[in-house]
Amino acid sequence: MRAPGLAAAAAAVLALEGAALVVFAIIELVGLGAGDAASLPTAIALIVLTLIGAGALFAFAFGARIGRSWARSGGVVFQVLAVALALASLTLQPIPWAFTVGVGAPGIIGFVLLISSARRESERAEAD
Repeated sequence: MRAPGLAAAAAAVLALEGAALVVFAIIELVGLGAGDAASLPTAIALIVLTLIGAGALFAFAFGARIGRSWARSGGVVFQVLAVALALASLTLQPIPWAFTVGVGAPGIIGFVLLISSARRESERAEAD
């Protein structure tokens, strides 16, 4: 059974965030190849952890699309972390507005969609 349209929108946000992490990992990999890393083991660990996060986001996107609660829960955790990271970036001077908005806006949108999707699923389950 497919989840409602809200779940599809939430899954799309999660998948886009996963794709953004893959792009970030590729950029870091290119920088590593160019010799920009101060510490090779640290750079490799960052790339691997970024790809693990991307994989998790893709898994949560798939699970949210088919209406799994574990995927919504994991997705909510990632969205809360994204918003926290965006808020923390406000302490930097000068404030990196592109980063703050680029991380915070999808985090808020994804959070709202995931919570709304869970509520819609709950209402549908009660009606059945």
